[in-house]
Amino acid sequence: MLHIVDDEEVIRDSLTWLARSRGISAAAYDSGEAFLNALEGWQSFDMQGECILLDVRMPDISGVALFELLAARELTHRLPIIFLTGHGDVPMAVDTLKRGAFDFFEKPFNDNKLMDRVQEAFAASRQAGEAAAVQARLQALSAREREVLELILAGKMNKVIADQLGISMRTVEVHRAHIFDKMNVKTAVELARLLK
Repeated sequence: MLHIVDDEEVIRDSLTWLARSRGISAAAYDSGEAFLNALEGWQSFDMQGECILLDVRMPDISGVALFELLAARELTHRLPIIFLTGHGDVPMAVDTLKRGAFDFFEKPFNDNKLMDRVQEAFAASRQAGEAAAVQARLQALSAREREVLELILAGKMNKVIADQLGISMRTVEVHRAHIFDKMNVKTAVELARLLK
């Protein structure tokens, strides 16, 4: 989902039309506050990726202030931000990029280049979502399952794992089955690939 946050209706409308002409779902917000209110009601992120096109200068909450709020909540990896401005300057662009903005476009901008960057932001958002999902699955493992996981990843056989941890081979098999189930994999190779 592409989120367009700009206080100018004509810009919101044209960007929404541009996105939809490329088959991209878009939602428009007339202020940073409207976006934050919508964000509070979200149940989950779009698995296809998210991106925010954010105007730098807006009343109440500026684009930079909204960016800082989202960065403080550690959301900018799942919600990559592309700044848009008609009043941009090089130091502002460099500063926002250093602090984690995905990109910075000055108005007027090239439609194709902007939409290409939106697609790249979606890919980055998807990768961040996948990494977060893997971390959540890892957090669901017990301490003993994490020990067994490390030894599985080291290529140890069940008997070696049992000897090393001082548990029965049957217990190792049970832990292995739980690990595979929680990590949503079928083999040690899949597990290693997931956690590379």
